[in-house]
Amino acid sequence: MFDEIHEECGVFGAYRLPQASLITYYGLHTLQHRGQEASGIAVMDQGKISIQKGKGLTIDLFTKESLKKLKGETAVGHVRYSTAGGQENANIQPIVARGLKEQVAVVHNGQIVNEKELRVELEKEGCIFQGTSDSEIILHNIQKEKGSLYERVKKTAAKLVGAFSLIVMGEDELIAVRDQKGLRPLSFSKMEDGYVIASETCALDILGLYEHTEILPGEIVRFYKGIVSRERYALPSFQYMCAMEYIYFARPDSDIESINVHAFRKETGRLLAKNDWIEADLVVGVPDSSLSAAIGYAECAGIELEQGLVKNRFVTRTFIQPTQALRDRGVRMKLSPIKDVIEGKRVVMIDDSIVRGTTSRRIVRLLKEAGAKEVHVRIASPIITSPCFYGVDTSTKEELIGARMSEEQIKDYIEADSLKFMSVEELKEAAGHVGLCTACFDGAYCTPLFSYQEKLEN
Repeated sequence: MFDEIHEECGVFGAYRLPQASLITYYGLHTLQHRGQEASGIAVMDQGKISIQKGKGLTIDLFTKESLKKLKGETAVGHVRYSTAGGQENANIQPIVARGLKEQVAVVHNGQIVNEKELRVELEKEGCIFQGTSDSEIILHNIQKEKGSLYERVKKTAAKLVGAFSLIVMGEDELIAVRDQKGLRPLSFSKMEDGYVIASETCALDILGLYEHTEILPGEIVRFYKGIVSRERYALPSFQYMCAMEYIYFARPDSDIESINVHAFRKETGRLLAKNDWIEADLVVGVPDSSLSAAIGYAECAGIELEQGLVKNRFVTRTFIQPTQALRDRGVRMKLSPIKDVIEGKRVVMIDDSIVRGTTSRRIVRLLKEAGAKEVHVRIASPIITSPCFYGVDTSTKEELIGARMSEEQIKDYIEADSLKFMSVEELKEAAGHVGLCTACFDGAYCTPLFSYQEKLEN
């Protein structure tokens, strides 16, 4: 019903901390925006793993009593939005291997683009898969390699092509790995006598930890017997942080590559307004991820910023869908215009992106039905023209309005009085020193894209 993009998941780890399961619960709750379909926590205690996971929100799955049963001082947790692998229960993380000599748990954020090749290799060697996610492929690879757990994780990471932030739990050991291009964020902080690791720094801040260390692209960090060691498993390359982490996925209170997400979004709004020609009475941001850009636009343009749209925070993807006859009005369940603010005004509507165009059209209609004289849409990102293969749920060109229509055609489709997107150059300017992956805007993928099936056919 709602034209949104979604990222795959978020990961969290706690090492050598009393009440590790409770700390992980708080971390996952803070990362809930990265995935609402499923949640899970695994805890290591004297070489044995206890696990609880299931579909639904973290707050609904765990109770004080269930967290008490997850005993141990080392834990990993995961919140999931499925892109690769689907919604089967077997794909819910953490994924655990219970061997005769050791037990291992894995949590993973991202998408492996060579997963088909790796799956075929593993199946030929006799591996049996319970689910369809690429995270299980990672675990099988770790199990089949030789050496210590650290050596096996390092060898596995070198085989993976794509986007991944990975945490592996062994006995008195956590191993955190980031992909060679740095597409997904991962940071850690010291807490008391232990450490915590998270996809976003907001999950560390919530614990009162404001000093963060970012794991570098191609880096593996080992927390073992109370000691932290860091090593590159791959040679450094140009940074390719996913631009959508800044634009949409991350919380505004997170820092990625030493840049605050709110500050980045505010700068995109300022750059949008810098060369804009429109005359308007109000700037209205679409809640929530567009509000920072709206602030930047309003400040630069000298136009009043108003709260013209109110978000219903209790509507989720599990909400009962309306009938087809009511579908065009379904957006009202999520957003409501404030008529007294909008009526009779020329409105600049700031949004973070346009994917399929349907929601943008519905919001423009809402504003005009509330009495807006004009609605000028400004998008704080470039036109999305290419699918993503790194963990974002835009996998085909057909679903992207930017791949089928020009900017003028999109303007007419969403029924706006005018429309303006950022350029890729402006987006990179907002990022400053951080190199961005802009493949969804310009088709410049930072890794090879291939599949075993394509090789067979060729």
